[in-house]
Amino acid sequence: MKSKILQTLLIFSFVLLLARGQSVFATERVAGETAVLVANAPRPDVRAKRLRAYLASYNSPLAQSAQWFVLEADRNGLNWSFVAAIAGLESTFGREIPTGSYNGWGWGIFTGASDGVHFADWEDGITQVSEGLKTNYIDKGALTVEQIGRIYASSPTWAYRVRNFMTQINEFVPTQPEHIEVLL
Repeated sequence: MKSKILQTLLIFSFVLLLARGQSVFATERVAGETAVLVANAPRPDVRAKRLRAYLASYNSPLAQSAQWFVLEADRNGLNWSFVAAIAGLESTFGREIPTGSYNGWGWGIFTGASDGVHFADWEDGITQVSEGLKTNYIDKGALTVEQIGRIYASSPTWAYRVRNFMTQINEFVPTQPEHIEVLL
């Protein structure tokens, strides 16, 4: 009887150990190299690739700055798609801007004005807008897209439309061959 209970406990312990979800490591020789499969490995960061493909689908001049959007968002504690989404709403992703301004965000363009802040290039604009959003909005208590929108724009639908672009960017799956990159 005792051996039956001990055997059952051993089997139960073994099953629990297997069910814990431990990382699995497997190696096998492939073409003279060692391939390592690691279960539960962190997924690669595909935000810049996804954003670049999304912006390219709009023929945006900002597409080549996708990595810069992500770097500045991380540096300033912003959602990685937020500043690009504002550019989507304010300038069709940088396609409709005051000549030579690199201002795809309507930054410093007030009601009735035709021009605003001019940036040196797209990266300068991304940096200044990201820092400005952090300093002038978030650090002063505007923590949501809706709270920022009430200050940033006069349109009551600004936040809704920015959020819509953010969702599209986050869920983007390219269909055109020239926009497809491995996002896994």
